[in-house]
Amino acid sequence: MSIKSDIISYIKKNRVSTTEVADALGKTGVLPRVLPVNDDMHEVGKVHCIFTANESNYQVHQEIREVQENDIVIVFVHNCGERAILGDLVTKYTLLYRGAKALVVDGYVRDIAAIKRAKFKVWCQGTTPIGCFNVKEKLFPQQIRQEIERKYKGAVAVCDDGGVVIIDNDRITSDILNNLHKIEMQEDIWFFCLDTLKWDTKKIVCDKAYLSQTDLLSSVHLEQLKELNIPLDKN
Repeated sequence: MSIKSDIISYIKKNRVSTTEVADALGKTGVLPRVLPVNDDMHEVGKVHCIFTANESNYQVHQEIREVQENDIVIVFVHNCGERAILGDLVTKYTLLYRGAKALVVDGYVRDIAAIKRAKFKVWCQGTTPIGCFNVKEKLFPQQIRQEIERKYKGAVAVCDDGGVVIIDNDRITSDILNNLHKIEMQEDIWFFCLDTLKWDTKKIVCDKAYLSQTDLLSSVHLEQLKELNIPLDKN
């Protein structure tokens, strides 16, 4: 398996949250203002980039035909204001008939009632009944598109109730996988200190007292501390 496959497998198996992935990335990686339409969804997979611009969704209809099974489809939007990029027709085609895992729109969607009823896995910036036009317009700026594709085409996206976090192509390394393991171990210790030892959060998060008061920890936690002697962040 490749390191990318290992990362996807680990996140899926452990249902690693966007919060934990962002922490593993040094508190970065979020797709701003994008939130889920439906609750209690969790998906991880490779990114398939789609682009649209200038109040037209013509390119969406054209490019959506190239989506592969298990892709996380992300539609990048330029100069579409608050018009919806797509609705339940494109959503159903993408998720049901193309077999994508999730559909992420860096903009607005419509037909929200139908999308909610079907429990489709959709993330977006907001909703509106006013859609884009399905006619050809000036395309998404080429230079910006090339940079987005360099960073995100085939990258790893994680989608849950917290939003969408992307491990871009420059960050798909064994170091990130190790950080994900460490974040999981750190969370285990933090909640043990909170729920069992009844420590306050300053003592846990800021003081990291568990690094010195090791006699209170289990043998499992002591093994985990060997990996956590260097803090993952400065907070």
